[in-house]
Amino acid sequence: MRAAVLRTYNEDLSIEDVAMPDCPPDGVVLRVLACGICRSDWHGWVGEHPRVKPGQIGGHEYCGEVVEAGREATYAVGDRLIAPFILSCGNCPNCRSGASNTCLDQRLPGFVEPGAFAEYVAVPRDHNLARLPEGMSPALAAALGCRVTTAWHALTDRAALKPGEWLAVHGTGGIGLAAMLLGRAIGARVIVTDIVPEKLAHALSLGAEHAVDASDGESASRIREITGGGAHVSVEALGFPATVAASLACLRPLGRHVQVGLPVGPHAIQPINLNTVYMGNLAIYGTRGMPSWRYPSLLSLIDSGAVDLSPIIAREVALSDTGAELAAFNGPMPPGVAVITDFLS
Repeated sequence: MRAAVLRTYNEDLSIEDVAMPDCPPDGVVLRVLACGICRSDWHGWVGEHPRVKPGQIGGHEYCGEVVEAGREATYAVGDRLIAPFILSCGNCPNCRSGASNTCLDQRLPGFVEPGAFAEYVAVPRDHNLARLPEGMSPALAAALGCRVTTAWHALTDRAALKPGEWLAVHGTGGIGLAAMLLGRAIGARVIVTDIVPEKLAHALSLGAEHAVDASDGESASRIREITGGGAHVSVEALGFPATVAASLACLRPLGRHVQVGLPVGPHAIQPINLNTVYMGNLAIYGTRGMPSWRYPSLLSLIDSGAVDLSPIIAREVALSDTGAELAAFNGPMPPGVAVITDFLS
């Protein structure tokens, strides 16, 4: 099968013919229908992600059709499925408590095991997967796998966002756009910040109430002015020190900061203003992924027509374009995300 393989950090991926994956006894092999290209993939591609080594086949946002099922599998040949990027064991104390996204024994295709930048991918523990809804495009289903699921869990579980509250979103990449669209569907009043004018205009066109240019470092004060005291909830969607600081500084007393952006490499350890946290009685939440049992709540929202997430997808690309799409993360990105839908060119 064809796969895009990381051979050297920060260089184009190598398109190679590799062996078909073996089918796990408790899982399936999927023919990949679509796979998103995510900033988390970029962190591995540049060598910042501690688990991603040369030889890795990336790709953790995928959906596909079952072509082989193991003897203990939940699903059968022909089923079309969406995969979360964290494959939990289902048995550890964290899984049994419902927090399977913090599983103590995670399987991570695309980071540790071969991922879906390929024609086929092996998926163990297929109890984590969900059926692709009728009428949902594979491209959109793949886009749900990381950015939308993480944003949904961040807003509805970690921050407990309520209708009428002010939500500030720092960074309007894929996960930031998802948080903005889902926040509006919940009934929040949404402000977005970015340093790319085109992305701010795009967010406004999709329903953001305000868009703040953060390039001068004054976004937090403008958010406090617009909201009459600060946001109730702030989502940091990049992992950068400047946006983390702005996210905390823009909150009103008793506000909730949710760390969604991945802070790795040089940004893994960064200073924060604890006095702001102390004086404001702020809450700081981390979030990563979404427990797989929460898929129905998200899919039912989409099926109901309450939110249209298709604007997140900017372009559908070929497998051979994956390296160029990763390289584009080295600079300011245009609106929307890329999804691989052509695995033969």
